[in-house]
Amino acid sequence: MNINEVKKGRRIVGTMIRFSRNSGICQIAKAAGLDFLMYDMEHGDYSLETFSDAARLARSIDLGILVRVPELSKAWVSRVMDLGADGVMVPMISSREEAEKLVAWSRYVPLGKRGLSTVGPHTSMVRSPQDVEEFMDQQNRNTLVIAQIETSEGVNAINEIASVPGLDVLLIGPNDLAVSLGVPGDLTGSEVGDAIGQVADAAEKNDKIFAMHAGGELMDRWITGNMGMVMSNMDIHILYDGLRDIARKFKN
Repeated sequence: MNINEVKKGRRIVGTMIRFSRNSGICQIAKAAGLDFLMYDMEHGDYSLETFSDAARLARSIDLGILVRVPELSKAWVSRVMDLGADGVMVPMISSREEAEKLVAWSRYVPLGKRGLSTVGPHTSMVRSPQDVEEFMDQQNRNTLVIAQIETSEGVNAINEIASVPGLDVLLIGPNDLAVSLGVPGDLTGSEVGDAIGQVADAAEKNDKIFAMHAGGELMDRWITGNMGMVMSNMDIHILYDGLRDIARKFKN
């Protein structure tokens, strides 16, 4: 599946990868029916080389490959795009200015200021194109730019953030959002719920994709809305739950 199906109104579903270094996890995800994997370079210990290996495999089997970089910087955003990411997410986007920088570093002109690279993992090693303008346009169309909203400042500025041209997705990070709102761990209370509602409304008004990384009750509550992108769980939790279930079932 093309990751950009989400721009056409189809919901895409994936999970976050923080532990597995074997790029075969991409084949398992594809076989299981997921649309994408999000590699976590904010909290995970992945190198750029490890991510690029996974990206090359994912692209060869038509699995969306996304990455959360650790911070908003040109060095991170542009580099992971050149290493094969279909999209990039930056944590704790809290202002219009930050969202504009994210777009600038992840998109080519005229939408951004990404440095031109015409061959590499992001092109599946296809030789440099003859029509550079068409290449840049195609890359822009096939890139998913994601602002992770997980601070009170980001919620307060959400209408300004959502209005930034070239930004595709507003993705809720509920754990840090709860901490920022002064209610750590309370993901289903009114404070977090009101904030999520504001982000969802801003996404709809500005023709952005509303998304969330969550599970359980919180995801069940919001999945019935206009959520176009679902990121549920992560590899560590999936492995833990499966192993725990075996222990519980068969140990005396």
